[in-house]
Amino acid sequence: MITIDDLEVRAGVRTLLHMDGSSLRVQPGDRIGLVGRNGAGKTTTMRILAGEGEPYAGKVIRTSELGYLPQDPREGNMDQLARSRVLSARGLDVLMADMTEAQTQMVEAPDDKAMDKAVRRYGRLEDEFSARGGYEAESEAARICASLGLEDRILTQNLGTLSGGQRRRVELARILFAASDGAGKSQTMLLLDEPTNHLDADSITWLRSFLEKHEGGLIIISHDVELLEAVVNRVWFLDAVRGEIDAYNMGWKKSLDARATDEARRRRERANAEKKASALKTQAAKLGAKATKAASAKQMIRRAETMLNELDEVRVADKVPHIKFPTPAPCGKTPLFAKGLTKMYGSLEVFAGVDLAIDKGSRVVVLGYNGAGKTTLLKLLAGVERTDGEGGVVSGHGLKIGYFAQEHDTLDMDASVWENIRHAAPDAGEQELRSLLGAFMFTGPQLDQPTGTLSGCERTRLALAGLVSENMVRSAAWRFLQIGQRIERAQATCRMVRTLSGMVANIRSNAALVAHAGQSIAQDSRALAERTEQQMLNRYRAGQVGYTEVVAAQASALSARRALLQLQVNRQVAAVVLIQALGGGWQAS
Repeated sequence: MITIDDLEVRAGVRTLLHMDGSSLRVQPGDRIGLVGRNGAGKTTTMRILAGEGEPYAGKVIRTSELGYLPQDPREGNMDQLARSRVLSARGLDVLMADMTEAQTQMVEAPDDKAMDKAVRRYGRLEDEFSARGGYEAESEAARICASLGLEDRILTQNLGTLSGGQRRRVELARILFAASDGAGKSQTMLLLDEPTNHLDADSITWLRSFLEKHEGGLIIISHDVELLEAVVNRVWFLDAVRGEIDAYNMGWKKSLDARATDEARRRRERANAEKKASALKTQAAKLGAKATKAASAKQMIRRAETMLNELDEVRVADKVPHIKFPTPAPCGKTPLFAKGLTKMYGSLEVFAGVDLAIDKGSRVVVLGYNGAGKTTLLKLLAGVERTDGEGGVVSGHGLKIGYFAQEHDTLDMDASVWENIRHAAPDAGEQELRSLLGAFMFTGPQLDQPTGTLSGCERTRLALAGLVSENMVRSAAWRFLQIGQRIERAQATCRMVRTLSGMVANIRSNAALVAHAGQSIAQDSRALAERTEQQMLNRYRAGQVGYTEVVAAQASALSARRALLQLQVNRQVAAVVLIQALGGGWQAS
């Protein structure tokens, strides 16, 4: 059983949950769905209930065994076999290892005395093994693993060689194996955070059936509506606006109707209270003009303010991030080649001799079963891991890679949100980065919040913001590379004006327009080149680039200034040509 009293949960300076004077209880037979919008604090609250974190205030009392499945699959010893990790839920992994060691001692015993000692030890271990379920429990663990799509070859591998999805399924199998003691009548309290991640349809169906039969208590976070509808008999709605939990002792569908009714009631109460408060303030304003009624007027104002402060906040539409990637830098027709990609984990060959080419503008999806090597392939293409063979990734013209990791490996969990985005784009302006974070729903105190305290959804948004910031810088570099082309086009335009000097009617209207446009383009190019020169100088001082890049940037800036001066001269020459074409006789002194 879990008892929650006066719980207060905070992330940085932001209050996620405040249960002042209230308590909640989870008993055997309760199957609770913890729901709420992304970033409301569901995962943080679940970690506190599981004992993985400490609340800001209040207390959580646990009187039964817990099985906690976090979102992060990086659990356990990475050198441990997957099968041993599952069996460790009941302590069978250590017993089986000791029994194997005792068998080896019996075979290798040098004399009868050592043989008898090994036999007695093996007998004691076997008795303990039988008391904990024995080979029947081992068979049950194998059945659970098979139902979750874990093959025998996966169970014989170390956890470190498995993909993120496989490790999470192993951890889920371990928890369910612990909770299956007694044919589903175990008293183990299950705390599952998005258990359907990385599961196929058949595995989800089996999991749904298992949870329906579980009698030890359950708290589940899931976006799978069908799972919630089939499993939960109580709903805890974590309201991100009010920072409170609305408990509904009913199923999922009925809780939706009850929640809509509660929200309508809050809106109605607020409208009535605002109407009454407005009337009181109006009456107070009338009485305030009289000295004898000043005290009564102040009392009315206090009543109106108290009436409004006691109301619950009305829910507003949830904000959504506006994700828009800048225009990418130009590249060749086929910027990414891969030849002979090979990856092996020990004796397991994930894939070998993979050749591929990604053309410009292509949108490629990588499909396959869990453990097929999808994430590994992306890591090889991104340069995070190296191929085991002689092949590798060949970069085409203009190749730039932005990598979004499955487990948010690109984020520094100890750094703040602002430090992570600054690390992703050190050359970007502060105001640009703040605007970008605002578009991804990071504002105010959240910028100083440690990344490790963010929810899974918030970490995803931060990682995507990092990708966008990288593309912002690359787009600026692309514009810098276009300076020469834009200057050449402006010069060609001026030459055309001089060539068409005989066409008087057109020259009068076009000459000034084209010359002005050319000068404007050259001015923009010069400004961009000077800004890029300063960025390269800052990156050189920070040790990120060599002095050769700084000199190149300075040369480009000088070229842009020279081109602007040349355009100004060309504009004057075009004016002289225009005058002469119109019949003027202007000559230089």
